[in-house]
Amino acid sequence: MTISEESRLKNLAEEFSSPFNKKSKELFIILAAGHGKRIKSQTSKMLHKIWGKPTVERVYNAKNLTSNTIVVVGIKAEEVMRTLGKHKNTKYVIQTNQNGTGHAVKVALNILKQNEKFNNVYILPGDVGLIDKKTISTFRSKFINSDSDMMVLTGIFSGASEYNSYGRIVRVKDKNDFGESNGSNKGRVIEILEAKDINALHENKLYNVKFNSSNQAYTKEELINCREYNSGIYAFKFDKLNRLIGKIKSQNVQKEIYITDLIKLFNDNKFSVRAVSPKDQNAIMGFNNKSVLKEMENIARQKIYEKLKDIIEIEDNDDFYIEDSVIEQILKLDKKNIPLDIKIGKGVHIDKGAKLNYNLEFKRRAYIRGNIRFGKNIIVYPNVSLTTYEKQKMTIGNNVMVYDANIIKGMVTIGAGCRIESRVNITGSENLPTKIGKDVLIKGTSYIYGSSIADDTTIIHSVLINKKIKKRGSSVKFYLPEAEGVEEIV
Repeated sequence: MTISEESRLKNLAEEFSSPFNKKSKELFIILAAGHGKRIKSQTSKMLHKIWGKPTVERVYNAKNLTSNTIVVVGIKAEEVMRTLGKHKNTKYVIQTNQNGTGHAVKVALNILKQNEKFNNVYILPGDVGLIDKKTISTFRSKFINSDSDMMVLTGIFSGASEYNSYGRIVRVKDKNDFGESNGSNKGRVIEILEAKDINALHENKLYNVKFNSSNQAYTKEELINCREYNSGIYAFKFDKLNRLIGKIKSQNVQKEIYITDLIKLFNDNKFSVRAVSPKDQNAIMGFNNKSVLKEMENIARQKIYEKLKDIIEIEDNDDFYIEDSVIEQILKLDKKNIPLDIKIGKGVHIDKGAKLNYNLEFKRRAYIRGNIRFGKNIIVYPNVSLTTYEKQKMTIGNNVMVYDANIIKGMVTIGAGCRIESRVNITGSENLPTKIGKDVLIKGTSYIYGSSIADDTTIIHSVLINKKIKKRGSSVKFYLPEAEGVEEIV
């Protein structure tokens, strides 16, 4: 990174940053500087999507939104900042050189002013895209209600050990080398050993580590087969973290500054370290490759299906998409105790902005995106595309049928009782909206743009651009605008 580029990114970070909430004594640090080489993509690891949203956005939204937050960015920093955007109580900082998670935390703490003090600090990796508010809230409560100076959120790995690339939680054994009980030290967290460092150990040598003056020895096989792993989510007492963060050394295979080394430093300074595990193990999944990312997407989809399966009909629980805010809308409608009678076909995609209603059927591969207001009793047939841009609005009245493969986009109003048969394309813009009256029939290969159509009109095989049909009950067939450029055709 050149000096001028670094300066530009720092200025951009300031532009996207907001003042802290002085009343809040909690600080969240989100680590979003890495690119993720193993994901093999030009897109930043943090911007890969799970259920329609970048992982870093899902992590940001899962924390307490009133707490102060520092987002550490590095590779693809501008893309990450512009995607996540500007938020209250949130600052961005550039990690110019990706020198490890401990270094990233140090970079974050370095931007704090001398009078900016906190009680607790929570560290979240930007790739745990299945994390939810409940998991973070529970972890936060456990830390606050404990005597811990540091707490690690851990998971239990369920696959084959050779596929476990996470850092292992090394705990004090039940008994020491002499077969004696380790007493109150039993089960205490000694350190987190990264997978690469474990793999670099000699096969026939014990790995020895001290805890409270007692030697603990582990074989390489024991460490590899350890199921408890580090999720990368931590809680710290601010003053203890601030005091020890600068003492981490890069004595590892990667020659990086690991945040995990803080455990040993905390133990050496007689500070309390605890580890807890969430009820939902999937919530702390991170990803380093495309296959795990796909698995996380499938888990997210299954969670949504479980939420909705007894409220609406979903034809294929492995092939559908309904955006989060639309899901909340469905759940809110369900609380009115009126049957929704919404059917979702295989491959249906309903994105942000759609406002649903009662008795809607979206058949296979229907695509809905944008500010689209549905009336009641509507059928959208297979492969239909209904879309708007952000500031546009589409309204579809009651008892409308939109048949196969039609494309309707932009500022369009379709009145009640209309029947839009196959091979129809309807478009409207802010300057030239399209308004279709009630009980209109449009069929054949037709294109309508920026036009106004009276009630009870029939349109067959026609192209209407900026036209008006004022008379109710009109019938228009085979209308085409005057051809242009005919002289150019040989």
